[in-house]
Amino acid sequence: MKYFKRSIFFGFIIAFFVISQPEAREINSAFMPITGKARPPVGHVTFCDSNPEECKLQDNQEGLVTLTQERWDELIRINHLVNQSVTAVTDMELYARPEVWAFPGKYGDCEDFALLKRHFLMQAGWPAGSLLITVALDIDGGGHAVLTVKTDRGDFILDNLEALVKNWAETPYTYLKRQSSKHPAKWEAVDNTRHVAPTLTASTE
Repeated sequence: MKYFKRSIFFGFIIAFFVISQPEAREINSAFMPITGKARPPVGHVTFCDSNPEECKLQDNQEGLVTLTQERWDELIRINHLVNQSVTAVTDMELYARPEVWAFPGKYGDCEDFALLKRHFLMQAGWPAGSLLITVALDIDGGGHAVLTVKTDRGDFILDNLEALVKNWAETPYTYLKRQSSKHPAKWEAVDNTRHVAPTLTASTE
């Protein structure tokens, strides 16, 4: 499936938010709730030691992205690019040890996909504080990592297991913690409670 008919659909979504905003504030969980500090994953600590530039406080650290049509298209394009160019393998298959966080070449684990998407989006001018590596449990209870993108229309998930870019509340995962929007080396705990989040969704196929 190609991208949705962008201008018509995007205009409809904006109109929906304008019309329904008063009620949406009471039930909408389009934005992932944060409850406090959390310990960074061991793999991310090691990654930061090896890649200090990726984990230092950025000049544009705290910024909420206004989700224009151009930004939405860029998000979908980079998500699709990384998902298509990297083949998913486990750390044990690739490195013969667990929890290795690294930029992938031809192969990589789920967190490697997320790291590369974050890197590409930052190169495209997205603020670091809007691009947050996030740890979750998948539907089978296994560990998984995705990239959460914070926008004025909600928090969206870039996932190597899913071709669609979805709002976090529309995904099947149990979210545990994510990078802090205030500092990329720090992490925060996620409140997994969600109600409704009727926001944007698009295919990258």
